[in-house]
Amino acid sequence: MRMMRTRAVLVPDQGASALSEDYFRSAHHLRAERVTHTLVIEDGEQHALRVPLIVRPIEGTPYRDAISPYGFPGGALSGLREVSKDAVDWTGTELVSIFVRDRVAGPRCFAGGTERNEVFFIDPRLPVEFREMHYRHIRRNLRLGFVSTAREARAVSRADREGFQEAYRQTMVREGASSRYFFSDAYFEELFSSPCAWLATTHAPEGDVASAALCVSSDGMLHYYLGGTADAHLARSPAKNVFGTLADLCSQLGVPLHLGGGIRPGDSLEQFKRSLSNSGSRLHTHELICEPSVYARLSAGRDDTGFFPAYRAPRS
Repeated sequence: MRMMRTRAVLVPDQGASALSEDYFRSAHHLRAERVTHTLVIEDGEQHALRVPLIVRPIEGTPYRDAISPYGFPGGALSGLREVSKDAVDWTGTELVSIFVRDRVAGPRCFAGGTERNEVFFIDPRLPVEFREMHYRHIRRNLRLGFVSTAREARAVSRADREGFQEAYRQTMVREGASSRYFFSDAYFEELFSSPCAWLATTHAPEGDVASAALCVSSDGMLHYYLGGTADAHLARSPAKNVFGTLADLCSQLGVPLHLGGGIRPGDSLEQFKRSLSNSGSRLHTHELICEPSVYARLSAGRDDTGFFPAYRAPRS
């Protein structure tokens, strides 16, 4: 790790400086997420770190802050990684704070990241063994006539695409998800046109989409990104057939499948993903305070709930 003080600058290029072939730093994802800038950190020796960011005004103030796009983008690493946050001059960004979501399995952008929720993997290099109950439900659905497929998202039919979107929407309604998770048609258009995206679909005997998952390839693994089950088929647990299909797909591709975790530690979603997995890890984020005095002033009177930035924490 280089101890010389490096300088951070903010480039208004819609993330173009951080582009890569990995989905979470691809043009499709950065457009879908409406990325506005790239955070560029250089050490003066032709080594650089480039992080895509969404810069936002802080309501009621003349200040701005930034957050990395949804998912696990980290940054484009050109010989610079595990940067010490204290070794960077942040003043050139003219931001109060930056929240960075890092890669799932490294290498990390910055040293000393914050461990977040537990996430789970199906790694084809290790024995893959679902619980017997899952196998029983998968076999039952096969006997009933449920059929599963996995295809590159660009190649799926309009009917399957619309079936996926409806199953996803119904799932978000059931879960009481925030508006953040009800994506626009333009967002889905970017996802389905990406060469890094796959759609795994389980059709009911009548031919309609019972359950489906949209996965993306990034940083050496396949990520379960968005998924859902139609209300009408929930009782049959067709998502288990989808995950069985995804396990076969990651085995064919020779890469791990990142399942993600739960919404809250120990919830039923976390327990379900744990029951499918054969390895696990934890997500890492980085909380960068660029203007400490302004950050302290904006956060004054707020309870320390662990939310970052504190001045954006939801009021109880």
